[in-house]
Amino acid sequence: MELGIGMFGDLSFDAATGKPREAKQKLQEILEQIKLADEVGLDVFGLGEHHRPDYAVSSPEIVLAAAASITKNIKLTSTVTVLSSAEPVKVYQDFSTIDLISNGRAEIGVGRGSFIESFPLFGYNLSDYDQLFEEKLDLLLNINNNEVVNWQGKLRAPLRDQRVYPRATNNGKLPIWIAVGGTPASVARAAKLGLPLVVAIIGGMPKQFQPLIEFYKEEYINHGHDLADMQIGIHSHAFLSDNEANIDQYYYNYASQMDRVGASRGWPPYAKTQYDGGRSRDGALFMGGAEEVTEKILYMHELFGITRFIGHMDVGDPSHAEMMKSIEIFGNKVAPQVRKALDKAK
Repeated sequence: MELGIGMFGDLSFDAATGKPREAKQKLQEILEQIKLADEVGLDVFGLGEHHRPDYAVSSPEIVLAAAASITKNIKLTSTVTVLSSAEPVKVYQDFSTIDLISNGRAEIGVGRGSFIESFPLFGYNLSDYDQLFEEKLDLLLNINNNEVVNWQGKLRAPLRDQRVYPRATNNGKLPIWIAVGGTPASVARAAKLGLPLVVAIIGGMPKQFQPLIEFYKEEYINHGHDLADMQIGIHSHAFLSDNEANIDQYYYNYASQMDRVGASRGWPPYAKTQYDGGRSRDGALFMGGAEEVTEKILYMHELFGITRFIGHMDVGDPSHAEMMKSIEIFGNKVAPQVRKALDKAK
């Protein structure tokens, strides 16, 4: 099982001014954090796309390209690229460029997006939400599989004998993961296409997602794909510390960001009881010391048979020092314990 870290580039807000802190500082910190994740032997790093004042990253591919030049082994992916409002030709070109810079370590994570800011920003109609994703995924896969592209849809001009460069290292092909939040239709799409699946599990009880992941496995096999090639990941909020008081204090960072997001969605204020419940064995939050997070990841492997776990670590913008410590614990303590346990289970 691959172990990795995901981030959105959360920005905390100054209580006095109501303004977010500078994106410049945050981006520099993210690069240091990716470098550390590589140095402690983690397998993958993912960065998400947002177009809001509380996130520093609107172009994951730019930050990942910078990271490619300062890392050696870690895979670099988007978590996610909002493909519905992106241009698939440019998405492929950007990530194939990262792939060449990193010597074959780039991947693409695509999704429909849980936020809608990118649609009016780039001139797309929300009424085309589903069709945009279907068409653009079809085009991206065509580009990924063919140097010469012939494609036609309804919402974008057709391509006739167009060549897309540069080509990625693996005969031009990049790994493309489908990210979902729990919609059966999205899971069925990934299974039909034989694409790796990553499920965002950030609330409730992970066990509730078991039928969904079993559905993916069944549909994957039903469409004739080789079970040996199947890849399933989960992406969940995480934060690690050797000090329980730090984990308890992190609630305030976490709740502040959840409340900012929830304000536009009609959510009630995030309560400490939710945080504590999420930290329990059956909850969706991977927050605590090395032992409890290790046990929980192994439980996820038992529940779902996952091949990848990504801990999303910067919710609410904890300090750079706290982030570095969290990454260090994850890489130096959790990852070796998880790998050792899985090796024994073989």
